[in-house]
Amino acid sequence: MGQEYFINSQELENKIRTLLPSQGGAGAGFDLSASTQIIPIIDLTESAEGSNLRQDLQTSFSLTNTTRGSVSGATSTLISTTGYWRLQGNASATFNGNNTTTIRVTDGVTTATVYELQAYNSAGTDTIGIIPFDFVVFVAAGQSITISADTEARMNVQARQIATIDGELI
Repeated sequence: MGQEYFINSQELENKIRTLLPSQGGAGAGFDLSASTQIIPIIDLTESAEGSNLRQDLQTSFSLTNTTRGSVSGATSTLISTTGYWRLQGNASATFNGNNTTTIRVTDGVTTATVYELQAYNSAGTDTIGIIPFDFVVFVAAGQSITISADTEARMNVQARQIATIDGELI
């Protein structure tokens, strides 16, 4: 059996009351104590949130959950399903003028650019730039994600839905 010690610290008690209202935050609190007895702590946060996978594993690509898009000299709609989407890929362009690749979210009237590579070179030499990206985009009802690239540019994207519009993990 371990020994028990009482801790008298107003600062610690105030922090406990703020962070854990059920432990005395709404009324008179209890004294803090420490013990030399070892008590194991089990973190059930992931299970309580409805998932037993680490966050990075929940965003992984697979055979059945990946949407792929690739364009050059065109614009294409990649996603039109609501929710949170992980977009990973690369944009490449020849630096011999002004070549652009973009990823946009649009509702058909308003458009927001969420990624853009603009390759510009006034020297006239042909150089190719390849820029990787990996980020998350939210698509609301009535919106879609489009990808586009000029003739001497290419946009390659893999998309994976990671959560519904309500934030429920997939």
